[in-house]
Amino acid sequence: MKKAKKQSEKTSNIVALELRRLGVIIEHVDGTVSLVVEQYGDTKKTLDNHSKILDSHTEMIGSIKMDIEVIKADITFIKGGLKRKVDTEEFSILERRVALLEKHR
Repeated sequence: MKKAKKQSEKTSNIVALELRRLGVIIEHVDGTVSLVVEQYGDTKKTLDNHSKILDSHTEMIGSIKMDIEVIKADITFIKGGLKRKVDTEEFSILERRVALLEKHR
């Protein structure tokens, strides 16, 4: 009977020791999970901030694109005006030449 009692005490001591070890492991895992959750929250906040910045950049790019389209249209108009101006200058030169030729006749 004493042998069975000693065996029972030994077994209960081993079980108690294993339960303490398991408790330590659970505390360690819980601490690690808490750390990961905290890091995830910080990462999510940073990602949200980056998304807001990206949205504002997208709006700015759209505005710049519209401005560039207006600039392109203005340049096309100016080119056309310059071509007409050259034609007007050439016309006035030709007009003078014709006037000189008519004088000589």
